[in-house]
Amino acid sequence: MYRGDFIEVHKDSVRLPDGAIASREYITHPGAVAVLALLDNGNLVMERQFRYAPQREFIELPAGKIDHGEDILATAQRELLEETGFVAGEWIHLATTWPCIGYADERMEYFLARGITHQGSALDDGEFLEVFELSLADALEWVRTGKINDSKTILGLFWLEKHLNDWQG
Repeated sequence: MYRGDFIEVHKDSVRLPDGAIASREYITHPGAVAVLALLDNGNLVMERQFRYAPQREFIELPAGKIDHGEDILATAQRELLEETGFVAGEWIHLATTWPCIGYADERMEYFLARGITHQGSALDDGEFLEVFELSLADALEWVRTGKINDSKTILGLFWLEKHLNDWQG
């Protein structure tokens, strides 16, 4: 039905379990990564950027789409460097989620990055964002108050909180 630069929209006829035929519309998406970059001082690297579709700014984790054939860790490393100028010495895959299962095949891969050092950013053309530090406690408070309302960021913060509090034993 439609092929864009990185998404496609499809409409298929499918046979249901009862034998009836129905149409299903869905989006194919290459997937994306989100990075929870934890600085030595305990703060997270966050971004503030304008998003065109909802026409507003959001506070987000560094994130980006997986290029065709690209390893998910390589994507996370590339996005962290491009968007924030940081590199990490340690990477931990936290989770894979499927944010839009009713109409898309997009998956989101979450990584914790530690041992962070700054090298200088190289934003993609047309990408404008502000990078800043925020404590996990403040980030979770911003979720509670609605200041952070991007779903991938909320989910990533909750995964990080769980990892740091419960899984470190």
